[in-house]
Amino acid sequence: QVHVAESGGGLVQPGGSLRLSCAASGSRARDAALSWYRQPPGKQREWLASLSGSGKGDYADPVKGRFTISSDNAKNTVYLQMDSLKFEDTAVYYCKATASVGVRFYEYWGRGTQVTVST
Repeated sequence: QVHVAESGGGLVQPGGSLRLSCAASGSRARDAALSWYRQPPGKQREWLASLSGSGKGDYADPVKGRFTISSDNAKNTVYLQMDSLKFEDTAVYYCKATASVGVRFYEYWGRGTQVTVST
């Protein structure tokens, strides 16, 4: 089992920055891969960013160059640094943990954290 908890959301003006945190805990947290998603109002959830095995970040086109994913493996935590925020970045941001058990993969989602970009 993996428990995932996001934090760091809030209200920010266009052009501003926020840093989200995603902490994973549980028996399989250490081996879980953590990635970021978001769900804008009235839209489907979309993938934003993941860390590859080499530690390199992969990003969806809408956030490439503005968002940065990083990790603190000792804390089983990943971060999402969001810069140059735009109105369209308003969404609930979710963290997903993917853990493998043998040939099976299990996904665990957090409850999300709200990010609102507004004047």
